[in-house]
Amino acid sequence: MTEFRAFHNTDPPQLLRLWHAAGLGRGAAECLSNDAFEVLIFSQPYFDPEGLIVAEENGERVGFILGGFGANEEGSALDYTKGVICAVIVHPDYRRRGIGRELVRRAVEYLKSKGATEITAGPSGQRSPYLVGLYGGTRPSGFLLSDPLAAPFFESLGFESIGSTRIYQRDLLGQKPPIKFHLVTIRRKMQLNISDDYQAPNWWWLTRLGRLETLHFELASKTGEPAVASATIIGLDLYIPKWEERVIGLTDVFVNEAERGKGYGQSLLLEIARRLQDELITKLELHVDETNTVAWNVAEAVGYYQVDTGIVYQLISR
Repeated sequence: MTEFRAFHNTDPPQLLRLWHAAGLGRGAAECLSNDAFEVLIFSQPYFDPEGLIVAEENGERVGFILGGFGANEEGSALDYTKGVICAVIVHPDYRRRGIGRELVRRAVEYLKSKGATEITAGPSGQRSPYLVGLYGGTRPSGFLLSDPLAAPFFESLGFESIGSTRIYQRDLLGQKPPIKFHLVTIRRKMQLNISDDYQAPNWWWLTRLGRLETLHFELASKTGEPAVASATIIGLDLYIPKWEERVIGLTDVFVNEAERGKGYGQSLLLEIARRLQDELITKLELHVDETNTVAWNVAEAVGYYQVDTGIVYQLISR
């Protein structure tokens, strides 16, 4: 008989084995150590053992589900009305026995007991308390289409897709950035500034991305005016065993509103690519919301191509 209980401190080694056995697709880091789970999940200031529910048979962990909460608009604290199912994993030998379904039922019950009025499946954006650095690549962007079991599973439980994210990559090894003649003037008058002491914009960013290696890039005038565009890069070393190459993620890509439509976004992405080519980085990865047509057109214009899609699901009351 399967028993369900909250997380125990002795669980991590077996939960890690479940993670590696689950077949989560290209977007899940592998060959991880217990330290990765400790730093990126268990040591989060808001980690609640009651939100990590374990399925157990005869002393063996056969599945688990990880639930949490999104952040408020300011990114200064949790918003307990925003419940999130971040991961559902059942060992392949124990699937099709209702274990996953029961884990979701119990997770939904837990999230509602803490105040959740909306429950989504697939961590993303302001609703990604866990799995930054572990699932999704640059950042969690829902459950990936390359994770083949996610969509049919959640749809069968009454969840519906409410948004998607395009996941792009760009090859750097042996490839020169494309020549964009209309950007030559920008390159002559602008420079790329790099900082490793970037000040986290809020508590939410610090608890998640602040646990990874990051560098901040700014595109600014050579004459000293404020930056017109910026981005943060994230080391994705935990994915090296899976992808067999060094990939860097780009996030928080931003162009000042008054300067948009002038080519600064393309210039920023191209200058970052040129700089990282010298560091033996083989690929860049960028996540763009499906509705942001301007951003994904900019990405495609400078050599990015889509490799995956992330989907966020919401539990629909019936």
